[in-house]
Amino acid sequence: MNAVKNPMIGDTLYVDTHKTGLKIVVWPQPEASSVYAVFATKYGSVYNTLPTPDGGTEEVPEGIAHYLEHKLFESEGEDAFVRYAATGANANAYTSFDRTAYLFHATENVLPSLEILLDFVQDPYFTEETVQKEQGIIGQEIRMGEDQPGRRVFFNLLEAVYHNHPVRVDIAGTVDTIARITPELLYRCYHRYYNLHNMVLVVAGNITPDEVMTTADRLLKPCEEFIPADFPVDEPDTVKQEYVEVSMPVASPLFYLGFKEPAKVQTALSMAGSRLLTQLMAGRTSRLYNRLMDEGLINDQFEAEYMFGPGHNMWLFGGESSDPKRVKAILCEEIARLQAEGLDAEEVEACRRGAYGRLVAGLDDPTECGELIQANLIDGIEPLAELEALAKVTIEDLQAQLSAINVQACALSVVNPV
Repeated sequence: MNAVKNPMIGDTLYVDTHKTGLKIVVWPQPEASSVYAVFATKYGSVYNTLPTPDGGTEEVPEGIAHYLEHKLFESEGEDAFVRYAATGANANAYTSFDRTAYLFHATENVLPSLEILLDFVQDPYFTEETVQKEQGIIGQEIRMGEDQPGRRVFFNLLEAVYHNHPVRVDIAGTVDTIARITPELLYRCYHRYYNLHNMVLVVAGNITPDEVMTTADRLLKPCEEFIPADFPVDEPDTVKQEYVEVSMPVASPLFYLGFKEPAKVQTALSMAGSRLLTQLMAGRTSRLYNRLMDEGLINDQFEAEYMFGPGHNMWLFGGESSDPKRVKAILCEEIARLQAEGLDAEEVEACRRGAYGRLVAGLDDPTECGELIQANLIDGIEPLAELEALAKVTIEDLQAQLSAINVQACALSVVNPV
């Protein structure tokens, strides 16, 4: 493995592309008491097509990536959770818009747990009986999600912002779409997207690179080199609907406000810039945050982030408010002011130091380290590149990103009390 010492934090990461095509990163932390491992594929809910023999594509049921994540833990013998119970590891998995990740955290029996991870993710087992059984379980999960106000206000926003992009669809799909999932479809999706050339393995904590590579050499299965291309989506720059509201049993109105941007490829520099800009625009020390708090329009649940993925980019603001429309008006006013007057150099530098400190503070935790590196690799940047970019991003870079925000391409989603 190639040893790469990061000059900013002093740690050495070990990076290798295995002979099977899998990208592996090991972050040894001898002082740690545990190990975190994550095995992830660049396959989430927005990847909703499969190739056809004639060179075209076919759409698959919405929610199939999430469904596949649930089913992969099962096997013809003991399922993965039963095997993990014997090692004492805490295992889990998740599916997002653009990735599916399988993970465990362990303080003992680390190598047996790593063997389980590499084994079951490479060994799918689906039958008609087990697939039909899961439809009821995930169907109940979907119905429960529809009753969660926080989830509802978020996905209502996505439906309002996007005309065609599959990010507007709930990651779990719908009860109707998952009813069309079959074992044959699951196998086809698995073999297309769970290709080791399309996957990453990150291990952080009290473990050595040799231990990881020895286990990988023994268990990884050779496969044909194939990396699915990002899909084109006919998505206009405008939002589909400027305002959407529903009523649910909440104590105070919930809202999400989204400013849509044209699709663009993210770099470490643009990610670092987005991290800083969200704080400069709406962080706890910002003029906007303090004005909204002083006027009683928000509480400490208010948050801001930059959401991006294949074919979609959006500035996102949300929380609780007695008057979400007033929050929107003030936010648009503040963005316009910053675009006209420019950013303050001292505020930028203070924000940079704060963002860098928060990022570094989490790097004593193997879980934080593993997830950060996994995110870097799936997002297409080098490990810890965003950390390095924080030191390089200029006020001119930030001003350019700020100027690109179009306050007209905006949608507001609200959940009002019944």
